[in-house]
Order: sequence, then C-alpha cells, then structure tokens
Amino acid sequence: MVEAIEEVEYEGLPPNAGLGVSMVAGALAGITEHAVMFPVDSIKTRMQVFATSPAAVYTGIGNAFTRISATEGARALWRGVSSVIMGAGPAHAVHFGTYEMIKEFAGGNVEGVQHQWIATSIAGASATIASDALMNPFDVIKQRMQVHKSEFRSAFTCARTVYRNEGLAAFYISYPTTLTMTVPFTAVQFTVYEQLKTLLNPNGSYSPTTHMISGGLAGAVAGAVTTPLDVAKTLLQTRGTSSDAEIRHAKGMVDAFRIIWSRDGMKGFARGLTPRVLTFMPSNALCWLSYEFFKAAIRDN
Repeated sequence: MVEAIEEVEYEGLPPNAGLGVSMVAGALAGITEHAVMFPVDSIKTRMQVFATSPAAVYTGIGNAFTRISATEGARALWRGVSSVIMGAGPAHAVHFGTYEMIKEFAGGNVEGVQHQWIATSIAGASATIASDALMNPFDVIKQRMQVHKSEFRSAFTCARTVYRNEGLAAFYISYPTTLTMTVPFTAVQFTVYEQLKTLLNPNGSYSPTTHMISGGLAGAVAGAVTTPLDVAKTLLQTRGTSSDAEIRHAKGMVDAFRIIWSRDGMKGFARGLTPRVLTFMPSNALCWLSYEFFKAAIRDN
C-alpha cells in the first residue's frame, strides 16, 4: 500500500479533470505565494518609486529592510497585504482556471504529446488578461499602502480615498502597462515552466522538487525580463502619492517611460530588479508547488 501511494503519478492525473479544481487550487496557491513574499515586494515598490525625500531612498534590499524596520517598525513591510490577499484569491482562481480551459481548448492536453508550447503560451497570455482585469485595482491599493509615509492603514479606506480624489480611472491607469508587462511575463513563465518540468521530470511522476526548481527559474527569468515595465507600472499606480507635478500628471506608459528616462537614464528601468527577481523565484516556486499540490489533493478527495 505504501509503495502504491508513493508511485501515484502526480502529473499523470487527468489534466482536464475539472475547471473548478484548477480555480480552487489557483486561489489557494495565489494567496500563499503573495503573503509569504510580501515584505520583499514592499521593498521592491519603495525602491522603484522616485522619492523626493532622502529618507525614502534605499541602496539595496538589506539597507531598505534595516531602515524601514528601525524607523517605521517591521509591520510597515506588511502594510497592504490585506489588499493582496483579497485580490489574489479570486484573481489566481481566474488565472489558473482560464489557463487550464484555454490550454484544453487549444489542444495542449492532447494525449501522447507531452508539451505544446504554442497552446501553453496562448493559454498563459489569456489567463493574464482575465486575471489582471480583476487584480489591477487591488494592486493599486497595495502599492499606495506600501510607499514611504503612506497615510493609509486600511485597504477599504485607501480604496474610498483614491476613488473620491481620482475617480475609477485611477484603478486602471496602469492596466495597459500591466498587460504589456504580464502577458509576456506569463507566456515566458508558463513556457519555461512547462519546458523545464518536461526536461526534469519526463515521466510525469510526483516530484515536488521539479515543480519548485521549474517554477523558481521560470519566475526569475520572466521577472528580470519585464522589470522595466514594472517600474513604469509602479510610477503610474503611485502617482497620486507623489509631490512631483510631472509624475502626478502622468497619463500612461509613454509618459512613465519618458519620466524614468529623463530622471535616471537606462538604469532607471532596472529599479527594483534584485528584489523583483528575489520575490519571483521563491514565490513562483511556492505558487507552482502549491498549485500542483492543491490540484492533486482536491482531485483525490
């Protein structure tokens, strides 16, 4: 009996076993991923913001962690996590549900074919378009709460204030930039993940190590490649907190790129690169491990 349990083909479970399974597994994986790595994400946001106060300028992750903890308390690194938890569950449910549905529709689960990268890329991009439409407002609230000397301590208060002062458009000003970033990010992530998973675990047997390595490396590659767009997204999502008139009146991705280039040159597009990669490596490893685990656990029950 023990041997039978150990030999369960984890990846061999029917890939099209159910949309509901994928959505529930995705929601649980998303919440786990974002909550665990949130402090590093907070540091990334602060390093990307063009701050006018020297107190909000950090030389690295260690410097940021030490100074924030000393001057604002360690709890400041968790400010905004409630918004992420509220949004990550539904958004990841939509993300993974859409991914599995489109992958099946595009022929990515055809028997006898281990991996079809075109179907996977299309499914990954489609999943991102759907989930980002839901997640974008929560991400705006999160970053407004993460910035230096944020006035907000409640996600609901932040949402009401932003809506009252800037209107509904403030929650979606970065959506085109987000899609420009996350569609290639997700396509790269899913493609690298599936390729590595097939390479490291060709028989599809239960292998948590494979999911962690494949997910971590896929997240690192995708995160590094799309960092310039993430810097632009952060500028747009936090513009309402800036005292800089040019930043406050940025209208979209083109304005964001122009401001970044004029203020910091080429290196400005790499702001927050290290914490972004360090966030995505373990968080993606954890996300894929959690997703595959919950998917198998739910199917077995």
